Amino acid sequence: MTEEEQARRVDGAALRHPIRAQLLDLVRELGTVTSTEAARRLGHSSGLCSFHLRQLARYGYLEAAPARGRVRPWRLRGTEPAPEPSAVTGLGELSRELEDEGYRRWLAQRADAPPEWRVDAADSAVLYLTPAELQGLAGEIRTVLHRYTGREHDPAARPAGAGPVGSVLRLFPLLPETPLPPETKDQHS
Repeated sequence: MTEEEQARRVDGAALRHPIRAQLLDLVRELGTVTSTEAARRLGHSSGLCSFHLRQLARYGYLEAAPARGRVRPWRLRGTEPAPEPSAVTGLGELSRELEDEGYRRWLAQRADAPPEWRVDAADSAVLYLTPAELQGLAGEIRTVLHRYTGREHDPAARPAGAGPVGSVLRLFPLLPETPLPPETKDQHS
């Protein structure tokens, strides 16, 4: 195994811990986070969050953000202070890795879940849409999902028995296996 392959294996293992996945989601949402903020939002101890934030930094996902007095915030590696969520670059690949890892963990541990939670839903289809329809469909799906997103940070808004459920939406054009010639690309733009 090459050094690069070994680094990728260790790197992937860093994301398998559920608290680290939660912390990365939180940093992505807020831009920066301290261990105290993370503990308050995620329901873990500050020490535990601090440990996992340092581990994420060790594996290159996070870096220390500029300190605010004695407060030591963390941010995604290579981002500017207090970024807008849409301005964070390079996050798409990390998000997909976390989504895929969460789904693999679900598949591996589904039999160990309480019986009422041994349910999931997955669907795939090839749709023929215009670019405008693709954007419209994505907006409709986000609207439905948005009804439930406020519960993430407001436990009082969660109904009894509610638990975290992953949701992944990917709508993208299916491209041919061989790239289109340059003159054809212009016709499809």
